[in-house]
Amino acid sequence: MFAMNRIDICHLTSVHPRYDARIFLKECKFLSEYYNVFLIVADGKGDEEIDSIHIIDVGKPSTRLRRVLNTTKKVYRKAIELNCIIYHFHDPELLHVGRKLVRKGKKVIYDVHEDVPSQIKSKKYLNIIIRILSSFYIELVEKNYSRRFSAIITATEYIRQRFLKHNSRTIEVRNYPLSSEFDVQISFDRSENRICYIGGISDQRGIHELIQVFDNESNNFFLELAGEIENEEISKKIGSINKNRINYLGVLKRNQIVALISKSKVGLVLLHPTPNHLNSLPVKMFEYMAGGIPVIASDFKVWKEIIEGNNCGICVNPLDLDEIRNAVQFLVENESQRLEMGKNGHNAIRNKYLWNDEFKKLQNVYEEITEGC
Repeated sequence: MFAMNRIDICHLTSVHPRYDARIFLKECKFLSEYYNVFLIVADGKGDEEIDSIHIIDVGKPSTRLRRVLNTTKKVYRKAIELNCIIYHFHDPELLHVGRKLVRKGKKVIYDVHEDVPSQIKSKKYLNIIIRILSSFYIELVEKNYSRRFSAIITATEYIRQRFLKHNSRTIEVRNYPLSSEFDVQISFDRSENRICYIGGISDQRGIHELIQVFDNESNNFFLELAGEIENEEISKKIGSINKNRINYLGVLKRNQIVALISKSKVGLVLLHPTPNHLNSLPVKMFEYMAGGIPVIASDFKVWKEIIEGNNCGICVNPLDLDEIRNAVQFLVENESQRLEMGKNGHNAIRNKYLWNDEFKKLQNVYEEITEGC
């Protein structure tokens, strides 16, 4: 049940799962201490009230086109029906919904998880003309609409700088992990040479390089993959590989992710150097650190400052198979360095990369825009 005399707020997503780590576990759950929180989703799993959050499902669309054309309309209708004070949306396809809510006199927050124009430019399966035009269009829409919103929340400083020119209340809220998920006593030593990768499984996230490195009978280490596979071609390829070399676990729940990290010796985040990736801050990198395992990461400047600056892993060229293989082999064979890096990463999460500090910035934004309500 909701508390009386609290302001009603609503988070909106037509893309993300209902228990998304950033949206549900961090933002909605933490905000529910101070507000009545609604979350509108589109996953077809029905309505639900959990952890004081009222989840409202508008139904899962059958295609991406239907999601854009029809589901966004359903999200808007349900949002209006709820009649909340603040609407906080998480998908660029809901920009038009956000604009309409502003016209209704609502306070609207746009939460920008990715640098979408750069992300579109990197989608090689699209015609290059379509990529350029789509990227230009979404950047123009974001620019024009963001001026009307009560606040912009960004996942990185790079994205914040892009929006700050258009909205002075643009705040970076980094997607640091919940250290409470890793509060169990961590054993930094693992017996099996298990290496893990958790996240989207696609070409640009390095799956073909990982297959070439790990699908080798001479290796004394093996890979556990978890996450959503981008297409059928990759799925078939992974399915054809000996499970003693690469084992696909599917899409895991939060407790299963924590369990996998706790059993692994090393965590991988080897994204390709696309414009969107270069300045990103993948939450899995920080979750590996929180779980006490060293990270092998792409040698992007921002990532190197974190990984090498805290001596909690090794940065490599994500397109160089020998560099990846040598880094894995080194950490598997050198226990003292591996344990030291694992502890360093764990301590860095405890002392530097705290979600509670990030949440305070979000909380301040809510307090500012609800003053007088």
